[in-house]
Amino acid sequence: MTNKTLLQCDFDGTITEGDISFLILERYAEGDWRAVLRDYQQGIISVGDFNNRAFAFVKQNRETLENLVREEGRIRPGLTELVDFCAKQDITMTVVSNGLDFYIKTLLGNNGFSHIKIIAAKTVFTPRGMDARYYNHHGEEVLSQFKESYTRQFIEQGYKVYYAGNGPSDVPASRLAAHAFATESLLDFYRRENLPHTSFEDLRDIVTGLKSLA
Repeated sequence: MTNKTLLQCDFDGTITEGDISFLILERYAEGDWRAVLRDYQQGIISVGDFNNRAFAFVKQNRETLENLVREEGRIRPGLTELVDFCAKQDITMTVVSNGLDFYIKTLLGNNGFSHIKIIAAKTVFTPRGMDARYYNHHGEEVLSQFKESYTRQFIEQGYKVYYAGNGPSDVPASRLAAHAFATESLLDFYRRENLPHTSFEDLRDIVTGLKSLA
């Protein structure tokens, strides 16, 4: 039996209101990133391919993009309460996101949460556009199954993993977890499949759910 608990959180649309990657692409992409998104949504390309191709259209410098994130990015209500509860209950809280590391660090840091561990796409800024790539815990580049690879790692490390997410890319990882907290289309999936879960709108709902699972 494990006595270690970890809350694995998605970022865009879970910790945030709205998708920060789409905010950046809508504002600054110099190409048809929506066509690339359609290919990803239809399963033609992987999430790694989507990021590589779509963010290459963004040629703004890091400072410009960080300013956009600070000015327009919004944290979902209740993050302070969730972080405080996890700290008091010795629950490790880790963000594992298909998003980009630089904007997650920027938005969390700007709101006083720079201590939260982040696992996301590594971003390099170049004159030819942004280079965003995923790496597994061995340091190897991966194009798919990013979130669930870390869920499996956490489980192998002896953690009981709880999962919080909002979208289709959260389904495989959340199914590996001991319990899922779901909103938006991930919630639709759990309801449609009649699977155990806890719904949330406000991150304080996750606190309530964690208390009921203790």
